[in-house]
Amino acid sequence: RRLASEGSRPRFPWAMALPEYKKDPKFILPILENLKSDESEYVRRSVANSLNDIAKDHPQIVISLAKKWKGTSKATDGIIKHGVRTLLKQANKEILSFYGLIDNQAIEIKDFVLDSHTINIGGTLNFSFSVANKSNDSQNIRLEYAIYYLRQNGTHSKKVFKITEKRIESKETIKIKRNQSFRLITTRKFYPGNQKIGIILNGIEKEITGFQLLPNLL
Repeated sequence: RRLASEGSRPRFPWAMALPEYKKDPKFILPILENLKSDESEYVRRSVANSLNDIAKDHPQIVISLAKKWKGTSKATDGIIKHGVRTLLKQANKEILSFYGLIDNQAIEIKDFVLDSHTINIGGTLNFSFSVANKSNDSQNIRLEYAIYYLRQNGTHSKKVFKITEKRIESKETIKIKRNQSFRLITTRKFYPGNQKIGIILNGIEKEITGFQLLPNLL
């Protein structure tokens, strides 16, 4: 069962992609339909990963499946949530609305600060902010941050990282502290210069500030 779902993924993370399935995933859908309530989490996770692959080329197909499968079971709801993770990071309005993540003016981002606006390659960027619910009702929130990495050509490449998704109570304020490593890794090259970081609430960037990435001291 795992082979059926994993072997038909349009975008293999470990092998060549399947261009015919990227173009038209209709042959994959019956497989995923049959496995959406599978007893094995190992299989269900593969189904979710296949949905996420499909969403990168055909978001509406996955959104339609999410609406169709919703409420089938707790496990299937988990498949849906993991399968639409790229759409959530892309701030797809329809899938945000599906989870009740709307642009709510009653939710406020405040006190966004960086411990330092200059760090060296190999170091860590520490930042914090608060989220306040000014309304009389609890609200769904999804918090993310975006790093705008400087490219060699002077433009920026945006990468979004999830912080949390939760319900915030009426008049509640929560404090968030996070850090982002700039340790040298094989999958990303860092270029010294002006970078940016933004705070995203329910798919909308509410705060953004810059910082300087300096050469490695070693």
